[in-house]
Amino acid sequence: MTSRTYEPISARRVAFLGLGVMGYPMAGHLAQAGHNVTVYNRTAAKAVAWCNAYAQAAGASGQLAHAGTPREAAKGVDIVFCCVGNDDDLRSVVLGPDGAFAGMQAGAILVDHTTASANVARELYAKAKTLGLQFVDAPVSGGQAGAQNGALTVMCGGDKAPFDAALPVAMAFSKAFTYLGDSGAGQLAKMVNQITIAGLVQGLAEAIAFGQKAGLDMNLVLDVIGKGAAQSWQMDNRGKTMVADKFDFGFAVDWMRKDLGLVLDEAKRNGARLPATALIDQFYADIQQMGGRRWDTSSLIKRLK
Repeated sequence: MTSRTYEPISARRVAFLGLGVMGYPMAGHLAQAGHNVTVYNRTAAKAVAWCNAYAQAAGASGQLAHAGTPREAAKGVDIVFCCVGNDDDLRSVVLGPDGAFAGMQAGAILVDHTTASANVARELYAKAKTLGLQFVDAPVSGGQAGAQNGALTVMCGGDKAPFDAALPVAMAFSKAFTYLGDSGAGQLAKMVNQITIAGLVQGLAEAIAFGQKAGLDMNLVLDVIGKGAAQSWQMDNRGKTMVADKFDFGFAVDWMRKDLGLVLDEAKRNGARLPATALIDQFYADIQQMGGRRWDTSSLIKRLK
């Protein structure tokens, strides 16, 4: 739990579906900001534990509850937030007789933070419209640390009015919550983000491996080049842990491969040429074969040693 300061806004009735490594702290920030939060998790014990943990949290002045189904969690709330694993997980908590859409009141908003396909975002947006509901695709960047610190960057697609309504509430766990265009635009922007990260990490891995082979003090070198044009978030936050051969934290290789699969599928549809991304995706497959499925994405350097 964090000690961050929350901007005062009127308490809202919200739900949060999915209490994984991202959703658990994100829902926690909503509670600490004073909102009335009902949570749902596939493993019910985790939802109970979340309620117990945040009932005592400073600033958690709203009512907290857990529900047995997404439908029950979504009943009567203004905004349903969601963060699950993939397209199929998303459909399972949104659609069907026990899904969130079945419980939401007319005009309510579902803000989905899952990294999923643009196609499923457009599918659920269209379905929401037929039910008199609103759907915003809003994948996040910043990883587990960003979720815990309430400092996520959120990329949003859909209609502007529900985005505007959700923004002040979502700032409980965000440092930036940005509207990018029509339904699917948020997911497409997240794909741009992952393409960029993949290239940066591979370049950093090769640079560090090269410097080590050349006998350089790579911690010192990173300090020097980090003050110039080579500087990046990846260098600042992962460079020295790569030198130290530490990868038991951060954004897992399995998650990155899932995300790059979405990227490469979309590229087939839109005709984008991504030769480096496709190659780095296979490098991550090598890391998986080495037993690094849960290692941080910076573990690409392991292939080079």
